Amino acid sequence: MKKWARTAVAAIAGITIAWSAASADAATTHIASKTTTFWTLSQYYSLTVQQIANANPKVDANNIAVGSRLAIPTPDTAKDNTAAMKMASANDQQLIAGGKAYDVAKTVQATATAYTAAASENGKWGALDYFGNSLKVGTVAVDPNHIALGTKLYIVGYDYDGLPVGGMLASASDMGSSIKGNRIDIFVPGTTVQAKSFGMQYVKVYVLKS
Repeated sequence: MKKWARTAVAAIAGITIAWSAASADAATTHIASKTTTFWTLSQYYSLTVQQIANANPKVDANNIAVGSRLAIPTPDTAKDNTAAMKMASANDQQLIAGGKAYDVAKTVQATATAYTAAASENGKWGALDYFGNSLKVGTVAVDPNHIALGTKLYIVGYDYDGLPVGGMLASASDMGSSIKGNRIDIFVPGTTVQAKSFGMQYVKVYVLKS
């Protein structure tokens, strides 16, 4: 699509874009509005939330200031970031995620559900995890009797548009009264209605050594 045509479409959708190059594959800068979230950007640019987050490491996903200039990765860069998260060996003893090698302490076959930052789902705790940090992609609620709080995780096997494709690094940084045994609750951006589409999925959790 030509530059002017895409700009017109974006304007109709209420999105402001600053182009850094003329090529359709070149990186762009998105000017945030009051309705901008990493999830809305991922939907508009056909990327994952994690790819948007990786391109904007200094931006608080839960507090995007109006007028902020957000980097939108090129398709090739986004593909490379996703490809970097892959198993390093077939024996589940080590994996590479984000270019870093991790030793695997154990693997857990878990049942996963999803939750959001909505007040109705978090009660008096608000949009914070157990440690008081803002909920973000990669936050996972666990049963501390099965997975220790603060443990790094790598999760595969889920299917949800708002999460990284193929697997993601995560942190066991939250808990909930209904999260018992080999069940985990994965934070996802968006609304409660959107999160319900996640349903209940069977996933594989690699518990990583510190």
